Amino acid sequence: MDLQIDGNAALVTASSSGLGKASATALAREGVDVVVNGRDEDRLAEAVAEIESVAEGSVVGQQGDLTVKDDVESLVERTVDEFGRLDHLVTSAGGPTPLRPLEADDEDWYHAYDLLVMSVVRAVRAAEPHLVADDGGTIVNITSRVVKEASASNVLSSAVRMGVIGFEKTLSKDLGPEVRANAVLPGAHETPRIEEMVEAAVERGDAESYDDAMAARTGDIPVARFGDPMELGDLVAYLSSPRSGFVNGQAVTIDGGSGSSTV
Repeated sequence: MDLQIDGNAALVTASSSGLGKASATALAREGVDVVVNGRDEDRLAEAVAEIESVAEGSVVGQQGDLTVKDDVESLVERTVDEFGRLDHLVTSAGGPTPLRPLEADDEDWYHAYDLLVMSVVRAVRAAEPHLVADDGGTIVNITSRVVKEASASNVLSSAVRMGVIGFEKTLSKDLGPEVRANAVLPGAHETPRIEEMVEAAVERGDAESYDDAMAARTGDIPVARFGDPMELGDLVAYLSSPRSGFVNGQAVTIDGGSGSSTV
């Protein structure tokens, strides 16, 4: 299927690894010029090289910390400087440390809010004038399935990410028809983040071993496996394309059917 986004330009935050990198890869394969972002210079360079190997468009790396306002604004500026336009904004962020509800202190809460919510708000603020230009653009926020089914062992992600969904929904009403805004809610995918969460579960004593923790995480997935990050990346590319032109203000779950929520 031709997604009709060849020659467009996109910024994907936190895209040097995991689901952000998969999203940048999926867009680049469709001929989109992409700015890839990460904090670690070496890992960012590796991600750019990997994406370039399959890209039909240009791929540029830009270091930046999503909790720093100037860094977020610089990401948008770099995209426009490089490509002369910005058609698609995809926001992603590494999750906060998994903690139980009363384990998180004030600093944990404020850091999680800065990382997960304010990074999105700042990126959208900077990107909005460019997204509404020409024929309009798209915003896709990568969050987590926990916004529908909270996890007691990951209170910060469960509580704070809901703010992104509220923001995305209001954007879909306020920025239309020029800009569509949607979110994707991933379940367990084979990313470094999942490995970290499994290790944390073992450290907390929730599982006796790494293998036991991994088995527990796949046991309730009807398709009997973790998701491939590129499956999510392809969904992000679709939501960024005219092929999904009537999809707006939605939070799309991609979890292999493991969730129990009906809404």
